[in-house]
Amino acid sequence: MKRLTIYTDGACSGNPGPGGWAAILVWGETTKELSGAEAMTTNNRMELMAAIAGLEAVSRPVPIDLVTDSQYVKQGIESWIHGWKKNGWRTADKKDVKNADLWQRLDEIASSHDVSFTWVKGHAGHEQNERADELARNAIKSLSSP
Repeated sequence: MKRLTIYTDGACSGNPGPGGWAAILVWGETTKELSGAEAMTTNNRMELMAAIAGLEAVSRPVPIDLVTDSQYVKQGIESWIHGWKKNGWRTADKKDVKNADLWQRLDEIASSHDVSFTWVKGHAGHEQNERADELARNAIKSLSSP
């Protein structure tokens, strides 16, 4: 069965500061680009929003390869989240999980699809990752445009 590929990236100008996210959905020859921005956020929140927005844009269950340059997203959704859920959204040292609202959203939407998460090195010439980075940075610039 054909798989949908979603390339994601988040960016922040300052951390915290204005941030942007982007997702590029590729289905065969069809490509759809999504992006958004927030006035005050963090890089990790934008990385999570990119994955969430990409998955939320999928209207029916299909196998998905989600490609991210964020170890935070990949490790979080594949490993850390299991302990967080078991501990009532607390870390091993009993602190609140940062960005729990977005982790819960990502967990919910990812569980409704067959999603495989793949990490790629950022800023290493990967064409779609570079494009997602450009879209995320452009989204930040849109915040200051009239």
